[in-house]
Amino acid sequence: MSRFLIVTADDFGLHPAVNEAVEQASRAGALSCASLMVAEPAAADAVRRAHNLPNLRVGLHLVLADGHSVLDSERIPALVNAEGQFGNRMFVDGVRYFAMPAVRQQLEAEIRAQFEAFAATGLVLDHVNAHKHFHLHPTLLSMMLRIGSEYGLGGCTAGMRVPAEPLWAAHGSSILLAPLFALMKHRLRRAGVPYNDYVFGMADSGKMSEDRLLQILGRLPPGISEIYLHPATQSGTEIAVSMNGYKHTSDLEALMSPRVYAAMAVMTANGLSRGGYSDLAAVRR
Repeated sequence: MSRFLIVTADDFGLHPAVNEAVEQASRAGALSCASLMVAEPAAADAVRRAHNLPNLRVGLHLVLADGHSVLDSERIPALVNAEGQFGNRMFVDGVRYFAMPAVRQQLEAEIRAQFEAFAATGLVLDHVNAHKHFHLHPTLLSMMLRIGSEYGLGGCTAGMRVPAEPLWAAHGSSILLAPLFALMKHRLRRAGVPYNDYVFGMADSGKMSEDRLLQILGRLPPGISEIYLHPATQSGTEIAVSMNGYKHTSDLEALMSPRVYAAMAVMTANGLSRGGYSDLAAVRR
């Protein structure tokens, strides 16, 4: 089986320093996709830049934890505080989303509002995923698939990330999630939503280096792989309070590395295809 590579920057729109890094990496050629947070402070700047980056495919980075809502807090009081901010208690909130119909009703309204906000940008939807991979939650996945189908998700066009990292890259941390990965792939196939076989970046979230990226490229398996990073021209709490310890500039340096660019060029000459989820219709399914 041939190899297809998607390289994505998450948190597009979170901060101007993230947007600047996405633009630099896209123009340099290593970055193929970015996942947009539609309600974050720098979202408008991200959209403006994206419209001027013809090779950048953009998807929706749905925020349901540790970020801002599109809807006013009065409309979704069970989800956000008075400032319209989601909490970061993902296990507790996951139980609430599953067990409480009134909460699910507000959740559906916010998910729809984020899809509508993305549609209003005029950008073509390449993919949908959730901040901190909350789309692994079966209840959230159901809502995203059902609502997203109205906005271009599926139909062998826009796809979704399955955050299943190979054991050698994840250091064994993904074993316990294997049943969720299998269920997710089954549901995506039934919905006609393209997805990746492998992901890289979870074990290196916020700390990707040039050497690590080269190691991943050197061991890239057959099939569809996505490498995701968090590049920015500043790091850590300068981007977000919750990102203390993130080395965003290291991720950017890895994407801008001449060694990485050369490795990708050699791989492409030897049959590697690159692009976004919207390009997968020609690859499989």
